[in-house]
Amino acid sequence: MSQQRGRRFASAPKRIVAVCDLDGTLIDSDSALVDAFVALGIDREEITFGHVLADECVRLGLSVGNYVAAYDTTQALPFAGVTELLASLDRWAVCSNKHPVSGGAELERLQWFPEVALFADAFRGPKQLTPLLEMLEITADQAIFLGDTAHDRQCAMEAGVRFVLAGWNPRAEAQPGDLVMSHPLELLELLGE
Repeated sequence: MSQQRGRRFASAPKRIVAVCDLDGTLIDSDSALVDAFVALGIDREEITFGHVLADECVRLGLSVGNYVAAYDTTQALPFAGVTELLASLDRWAVCSNKHPVSGGAELERLQWFPEVALFADAFRGPKQLTPLLEMLEITADQAIFLGDTAHDRQCAMEAGVRFVLAGWNPRAEAQPGDLVMSHPLELLELLGE
């Protein structure tokens, strides 16, 4: 009879995967987003954040194609500490409402290579984490969603994923129960990296 029978072995701890929003979370893109609308004749006061691009273009009477053509993919810069954070992660992904042309160009320019990057074309309506979790072959408890808007919080809640607010974005508004990070590198401790 084997000595191993009936013994329980501790399994390796689960690695938590950081799933990140792009605009307002990893990159400070507010000016770039606004400037494209302004270039198309929209008053700055009319522009709001955290929406599906197609919905916002409909609301403002613009075509998505014209907006994408006006958007400067070289303008947005990473928030301080984000590049170091991403370089420290074993696994990470992007889930964004951004148009795939702009989002892909920015990831390429910044030389950021997430395991999976899903943009507006991957969803019917607002972004969703469930398809991304399936692509990563992880469960909701094996992910953290890092974002900066109420929509990001809702997206995480709908998928059963823990939400972390990118508090380094001065526009981010904390709600009761939010875990708020004041600097990107604080996420490493939470992830056990």
